[in-house]
Amino acid sequence: MIHSEGFRSLGRQECLRLLAEVPVGRVVYTRQALPAVQPVGFVPDTDSSVVLCTSAASGLVRAVDGVVVAFEADAFDAGSRSGWSVVVTGRAAVVTDPAEHERLLRTGPRSWVPTHDGVFVRIEAEMVTGRELVGLPGPG
Repeated sequence: MIHSEGFRSLGRQECLRLLAEVPVGRVVYTRQALPAVQPVGFVPDTDSSVVLCTSAASGLVRAVDGVVVAFEADAFDAGSRSGWSVVVTGRAAVVTDPAEHERLLRTGPRSWVPTHDGVFVRIEAEMVTGRELVGLPGPG
């Protein structure tokens, strides 16, 4: 459905498919009672979650483990004035199951910063929303 503002709402499956097209997204969480955003490498993992990899010692891990966060990824083309944005909202948790950790070492995301103590954080896709900006004529 295209709205008058030039946006089209995206369904859950389309959103999850689009997430697989980009390597970086943003985790939105609370730090010292204020909103915080941090870019992260990630992969969608099944139809129910997004997984990122970071250092076990990072402030991000302490801030998000066990709490509800938002995760956003997007792609835009300024020339055609088009693109999309997907937001996944859900509870984040450090992956502690040894078998799952081993699987993610083979198939999961890689930290962009070399780390010897990498952990995986899974964000359950409890709510998935997205919208596409359809090409609009430029101003003037």
